[in-house]
Amino acid sequence: MSLRNIAIIAHVDHGKTTLVDQLFRQSGTFRDNQRVEERAMDSNDLEKERGITILAKPTSIEWEGTRINIVDTPGHADFGGEVERILSMVDGVILLVDSSEGAMPQTKFVTGKALALGLKPIVVVNKIDRPDERTQEVLDEVFDLFVSLEATDEQLDFPVLFASGRNGYASEDPQARSGTLTPMFQKIVDHVPPPALDVDAPFTFLVTLLDRDNFLGRILTGRVTSGTVKVNQPIHALDMDGKVIETGRASKIMSFRGLDRVPVEEARAGDIISLAGLAVATVANTICDTSVTVPIQAQPIDPPTLSMRFAVNDSPMAGREGTKVTSRMIRDRLEREAESNVAIKVTESEDKDSFEVAGRGELQLGVLIETMRREGFELGISRPRVLFKDGENGLEEPYETVVIDVDDEYSGTVVDKMAIRKAELTDMRPSGGGKTRITFSAPSRGLIGYHGEFLSDTRGTGIMNRLFEKYGPHKGKIEGRKNGVLISNGAGEANAYALGPLEERGVLMVGVGEALYEGMIVGENAKPEDLEVNPMKSKALTNFRASGKDDAVRLSPPKKLTLEQAIAYIDDDEMVEVTPKSIRLRKRYLDPNERKRMSRAKAAA
Repeated sequence: MSLRNIAIIAHVDHGKTTLVDQLFRQSGTFRDNQRVEERAMDSNDLEKERGITILAKPTSIEWEGTRINIVDTPGHADFGGEVERILSMVDGVILLVDSSEGAMPQTKFVTGKALALGLKPIVVVNKIDRPDERTQEVLDEVFDLFVSLEATDEQLDFPVLFASGRNGYASEDPQARSGTLTPMFQKIVDHVPPPALDVDAPFTFLVTLLDRDNFLGRILTGRVTSGTVKVNQPIHALDMDGKVIETGRASKIMSFRGLDRVPVEEARAGDIISLAGLAVATVANTICDTSVTVPIQAQPIDPPTLSMRFAVNDSPMAGREGTKVTSRMIRDRLEREAESNVAIKVTESEDKDSFEVAGRGELQLGVLIETMRREGFELGISRPRVLFKDGENGLEEPYETVVIDVDDEYSGTVVDKMAIRKAELTDMRPSGGGKTRITFSAPSRGLIGYHGEFLSDTRGTGIMNRLFEKYGPHKGKIEGRKNGVLISNGAGEANAYALGPLEERGVLMVGVGEALYEGMIVGENAKPEDLEVNPMKSKALTNFRASGKDDAVRLSPPKKLTLEQAIAYIDDDEMVEVTPKSIRLRKRYLDPNERKRMSRAKAAA
């Protein structure tokens, strides 16, 4: 049976996972009467909730005697660590672009990596049935993008298909509005070359993905680069320098059939497989026959640009809502994450009670925290901070390319707000339909916490896309949060009598009956300074009766922040307490005297 290995590249929400579902159905991978969830490739709970792909997943379909291995890759740049490794497993890529939105920053990020590896793209313009489609302009944008990414003449001569993933058709005719995906299957077989690898050479295999199984232990996934591997064959693992780190046997070999891993007796060069039997080998290691001493060159990974402190929860409510609360449990979990996710780096602090976790962006670290809280962890999380480095001309910080699509009426507000964050406007043009596309080069530091404000400023209609650009000169001080916070001065339950007057001071973040502790943030002050308040104060009881009934206190609903909003909101001297049931904001130092002492020490420094 002939073989094709392809990856699908697309921006968030351009319809990639939905298209893969249709490829499954039309290839016969799913039976007609089989009940399958929509977007079957988004198997992780967070992927389903957020509608994005976080984990790269290989799958396989058969079409007219050809096995097509497809890898559904993350579209978000924060998960780019997955993307770079995936591309080393495939021989071609499908670039999927929305017929209205066109090529977006994350598309540029992954496409650039694919073109640099010499992969030849098939361009699919998806959602051509949109009323606001601008198919020809989008195709021109894709061509310009390839030119800017220094594509070869062969790569620029790309085939084009026009499709609707949701309705399950593709065609070379941009006016087509019905049909099947047969033209896409045919284009993959005709345009993507079969793996040109040596089956007779000794077995080699580069690990690109890693996960665990309760029964099989560590499972390594990647493509067989040369030779053949059989069950129980002796193998060893080499690091990037060629040093042997482990020797063992291939106890189980699994190939992909649809969404399932199926045990096989052997695998040949070109096959994408999962392998069990080794306990130490990890991503970017070469697994090979014991006679092989030279490792396969692995794709270098872009460095992390952002870090957060993950600490043991030391609030007065610690241990009440979670089951995993010790530093040892947190360390083990973070080390396991760093092992399988090469874009994350974990460093233990000197006090052994906190860990510095560096990654690609707020979304990536936010997903990790959300996953951990669902697993029963309690954590204290610091404000994100960018990672600086020393360059030729002094201190440098990470910059991002920010592309914003916004209604014309809000463009002025967005430009003003981005200017405050030291962003430089690099391009501004109308994108049709009363919208403007604005491009900035902005320091990552200034973008922390801006997304929520951006959505408020654009009444929820704006779309912001960010992409790591470079390390550049340090931009100096950037204005942070303008408002102070309301801090509880004691422990107890919040009550309506006390909260009523506090509403005049600012915006409350807690409701009646919530358990509070000293140093916990209960609201946002309307003024710039922090204010200590008593949200537990009860009405004094007297023997005198009021002539009329006491007026019932009517409170506005409290402002409840999501995990991402809370992480973006806090200041340097504050933390987010994360448990499986609650997200609370607090001061890092709960005691007011200690807060004053630390504040004076910081001012002196």
